[in-house]
Amino acid sequence: MRLFGHKLTLSAQIGLVIIAVNVVAAILAPFIAPYPEADIVGTAWGPPSAEHWFGLDNLGRDVFSRILYGARMTIGLGLLITLLAFLLGTIAGFAAAILGRWVDTVLSRLADLMLSMPTLIFALVVLSVMGTDIPVLIITVGLLYSVPVFRLARAVAMNIAVLEYVEAAKLRGEGLWWIIRREILPNALPPLVAEFGLRFCFTFLFIAALSFLGLGIQPPQADWGSMVKETGQMIALRPIALYPAGAIALLTIGVNLVVDWLLAIHSRGHGEEV
Repeated sequence: MRLFGHKLTLSAQIGLVIIAVNVVAAILAPFIAPYPEADIVGTAWGPPSAEHWFGLDNLGRDVFSRILYGARMTIGLGLLITLLAFLLGTIAGFAAAILGRWVDTVLSRLADLMLSMPTLIFALVVLSVMGTDIPVLIITVGLLYSVPVFRLARAVAMNIAVLEYVEAAKLRGEGLWWIIRREILPNALPPLVAEFGLRFCFTFLFIAALSFLGLGIQPPQADWGSMVKETGQMIALRPIALYPAGAIALLTIGVNLVVDWLLAIHSRGHGEEV
């Protein structure tokens, strides 16, 4: 089996299967889930049964159904935030690398300022003041995670910008946007794609942590992080909290298996060039 012209390793195939299962569950949640995510269908902490495979939570809602709906919220929100972080970080990083001078100085100092503040504390302060609406959550976490993306994009673009074909494009009179789109971006894609996978993992783990603290996704919407919080009090009596926690861990493992394969391809490519 091949992807992007390269043969998939066994671990990468396993990772892709895990990701595919989670994506299908997220997209088809309304059709797969036996119950709506917010409906109370039994007594609190009902045990697993033929009707409720994973049992019921603290309010009597079906845990299996909420995990499926939680996949939609957790994965969808994580993907939106990661896309926003990469859009902002990549554009700013490329601009800093190509324009240099005061643009690079200003953007780099802003990035240093953001990095000097603990990410979780900064997010807690902003969300406590601005509220926990989903748009606020997306913008806040997206801005926070655009900083490491900016640093990576800037470093990669600076290495590419000094190469001969980029200098030749500048001498031909090509514009900044043309150089970024045709010369820098295609050659910067491998490390950026690998970073996208890692950043996606960090993002949905961060959202889960915020939800666990009560400042992420708010009830009655299902989210894996808030589900761990809701079911954690029963972990000593029943492994109900392990289901959402296991979903988080499994998706993280799947994405990292694919990212490791992408990084290995990138490393081999550099070795062949050398």
